[in-house]
Amino acid sequence: CHCPVFCPKMEWDRVEQMRSRVEMKRYTVENSSSKNFPRVFSDYDDTWSMEELREKFHVEIASLSDTDMEFDMIGIDASIANAFRRILIAEVPTMAIEKVFLVNNTSIVQDEILAHRLGLIPVFADPREFEFRPNVDDESTCSESNTIEFSLKVKCSRNPKAAKGANHPSELFLHSNVTSSDLKWVPLGDQRRKFGANGIRPVHTDILIAKLRPGQEIDLRVHCVKGIGQDHAKFSPVGTASYRLLPQIVIMKPIRGDLAERFARCFPHGVIAVDNVEGVKTA
Repeated sequence: CHCPVFCPKMEWDRVEQMRSRVEMKRYTVENSSSKNFPRVFSDYDDTWSMEELREKFHVEIASLSDTDMEFDMIGIDASIANAFRRILIAEVPTMAIEKVFLVNNTSIVQDEILAHRLGLIPVFADPREFEFRPNVDDESTCSESNTIEFSLKVKCSRNPKAAKGANHPSELFLHSNVTSSDLKWVPLGDQRRKFGANGIRPVHTDILIAKLRPGQEIDLRVHCVKGIGQDHAKFSPVGTASYRLLPQIVIMKPIRGDLAERFARCFPHGVIAVDNVEGVKTA
């Protein structure tokens, strides 16, 4: 069992600091274990409440691009931040290739390896527009509301216009590289009207699937379904989801002169400011 720490004379701001900060001192790291839960400190009202969470918790987006997002979650414990990370990895649904129907494969890539590589290609489609397929193995459950279909048909041949002395496969052969751009969307039912002519496609068009040589051919179609990363990593919408504690640097006593500049150089540019206080450089 857990025994409360009795601290009748402890300052409440110090308690709050212990609950919300991991302190890195000269020889020790303190408060690394979470204390942000009830009955740790006596005479301290630390009962969890939704109203307090709504008041203190907020999100600030630091950077956002097509492939990356970095944001600060302020006002929550590290365990809650970790819960968000796990949710992103395992519980946010996406669309991914689940079934591969091979018509012909004369490449050197085995059928099961080819199917595995296809399954890991991210698909540009809004999963909110689709339903979970009740039985993936039963083709009778396939419909426009729960399935996306792609086809792929590529055959390698010699390039009759290759320059004399050319030795690179891309010059000697036609269609020697099979990439994700060769996946062609086959709209089912009313999908073309709903999503547009190019509304569903691979996220990246340059993912290498296989290499072919003259006479080799790949002919197949695939079905994409809705799933979550908890079932298979191919459904995970994030390549990497991580969190780190937001640093707060507290200078315990003034640092002056040359030491101030040396101290500032220990951190990335802009973290430590060096000001001129009464004619002395001070960090």
